[in-house]
Amino acid sequence: MRKLIECVPNFSEGNDENIIRQITDAIESVKGVKLLDVDPGKATNRTVVTLVGEPEPVLEAAFRGIKKASELIDMTNHKGAHPRFGATDVCPLVPVANITMEETVEYAHQLAKRVGEELEIPVYCYEFAAKQEKRQSLAFCRSGEYEALAEKLTKPEWAPDFGPAGWNEKTAKSGVTAIGARNFLVAYNVNLNTTSTRRANAIAFDVREAGRVLREGNPVTGKIVLDENGEQVRVPGTLKKVRAIGWFIEEFGVAQLSMNLTDISVTPVHRAFEEVMEKAWTRGIRVTGSELVGVVPKQAMIDAGKYFLKKQERSTGISDEEIIKIAVKSLGLDELYPFEPKKKIIEYMLEDEQADKKLVDMTVEGFAHETASESPAPGGGSISAYCGAMGASLATMVANLSSHKRGWDDRWEEFSDWAEKGKAYYEKLLFLVDEDTRAFNKIMDAFGLPKGTNEEKTARKQAIQDATKFAIEIPFEVMKTAYESMDVIKAMAEIGNPNSVSDAGVGALCARTAVMGAFLNVKINAADYTDKEFVSQIMEEANRIQNLTIEKEQEIIKLVEDKIAK
Repeated sequence: MRKLIECVPNFSEGNDENIIRQITDAIESVKGVKLLDVDPGKATNRTVVTLVGEPEPVLEAAFRGIKKASELIDMTNHKGAHPRFGATDVCPLVPVANITMEETVEYAHQLAKRVGEELEIPVYCYEFAAKQEKRQSLAFCRSGEYEALAEKLTKPEWAPDFGPAGWNEKTAKSGVTAIGARNFLVAYNVNLNTTSTRRANAIAFDVREAGRVLREGNPVTGKIVLDENGEQVRVPGTLKKVRAIGWFIEEFGVAQLSMNLTDISVTPVHRAFEEVMEKAWTRGIRVTGSELVGVVPKQAMIDAGKYFLKKQERSTGISDEEIIKIAVKSLGLDELYPFEPKKKIIEYMLEDEQADKKLVDMTVEGFAHETASESPAPGGGSISAYCGAMGASLATMVANLSSHKRGWDDRWEEFSDWAEKGKAYYEKLLFLVDEDTRAFNKIMDAFGLPKGTNEEKTARKQAIQDATKFAIEIPFEVMKTAYESMDVIKAMAEIGNPNSVSDAGVGALCARTAVMGAFLNVKINAADYTDKEFVSQIMEEANRIQNLTIEKEQEIIKLVEDKIAK
């Protein structure tokens, strides 16, 4: 699965389109990066750029953008309404898919080190990437802004995490950059059946983390309560990591609650929606829908869809597309205008950027024709993986049918869990369909390498061996995954909807075919691999898996036959 991160560098130029274009051109010069948004602000004299992709190309694109900004922007002349202290003021990395925050922090440190060493720009690391607790706060790192740097950089306590300390002509031009790691921020608006901005604001104060100022008596006009230090006492709102304000939208003629969910791992979209709906209702106002501004990670939509499915006591082991439909309808994301997943969900936006077309995106007929053609791929390995995916899909279908069976309402969650497990297996096997073909292509590419010199021959031989090992590991992974999926198949044969027991039986036959077919591919590729110790170990484990698969298939078929005979 692709690891995806977002990067949101803020450059201290919002007026000169030529400079902005040169910076974004440098970013887009890196293959594998998608530029999602370029948002210049004239008053702030600042441009916020959003890009996304796999970590390595994103880091390279960010570096090129920072480098170009340091060449084109002179901070000695910079004026703007937004706090800033560098040509590239901040550059946060954000985990989007299949990557942890810990990994993202490591990438942030890699980028910071390179910027500090190669560009000689002082770097402070902030938020999750902070190397000092007090530097978690961007505001703390940027205190005094650019004008304070000449003095700050001479103090030991303000030594940068990477790059040179001290003030010189180069630093005066580039300023300092803050590089960090943070969770995904979502701009999210909730639509209300009122035209009153004041009432929308009242709901905003109810939910936003900062809450409202405490007053004596009347909560609107009463005297503000102060603490012993003379500071205003605040009543916090109910949602952490949320900023909110009410406003009126002329275009649609309704008031909205406009929110920034600054960390959706703390307050996800669906939680914010439900809380606003509850607070609005207590004030006699109804939520009519909502609006996502910008883009969102796929997982945020999946989490929302599953949340509402569980409230309905329905299985969550259905396709991602169906889960997202549930999320869209439940959140009312299509009230003001159509919600288009391919333009709103990051992972879907990147699909068109992938040069290689996937086998699993073909029609069933197209896949069959491609297999039957004179092209050697897809071959038996991909077909084995696909057979395994069909077996796990059948088990998932039985689980979903069982969760909706009349009279089994108290068991919906049990079968939903089984459906989730089955879905995970068939999704992995679908991924392996294309991985097996990629493994074959890697071998072909390795054989096509030049062999004119001894160095080229050595490199070619090593590439062939590396590709061969990969071509052993992929079908072996198919074997393991297909075998493991038989736990779900067997459970559905035993406890699932009895009217679908034959489907579980067919699923077992598919899983057995997947395991034995993939084993043939392991064997044929292992014959050409020179590391005989590795081959011995993997063949021993593959034999064990095949034997266990045959045993389990026989158990499942017996269960199925016995139930059909009753």
